Amino acid sequence: MTTQAAAVDPKAFQSFAEFYPFYLGEHANTTCRRLHFLGSTLSLCCLAMIFATGSAWWFLAGLLCGYGCAWIGHFGFEKNKPASFKRPLYSFMGDWVMYKDIWTGKIRF
Repeated sequence: MTTQAAAVDPKAFQSFAEFYPFYLGEHANTTCRRLHFLGSTLSLCCLAMIFATGSAWWFLAGLLCGYGCAWIGHFGFEKNKPASFKRPLYSFMGDWVMYKDIWTGKIRF
């Protein structure tokens, strides 16, 4: 676990704006960020498949892709616990803001 995670309780943040810098600190490892990006991209593909096929199984596949890649990144490379365990909504929002920030070049891929 990172020292930042040990020093800060994710439940203490009062807004997403306060939480997001913490979230980015929990994704300092390039491989972890890349796995998050991969998982989010695959989840969007699964969402498209829901509309293309009408099969709800793609929803489960999307969850597996998104969370599976993210958790591999955290436990295998970042060596911390995902913030989603304590702040699921802010973490979900953080995933998509980070995804956008990677696409726009604000965060290094």
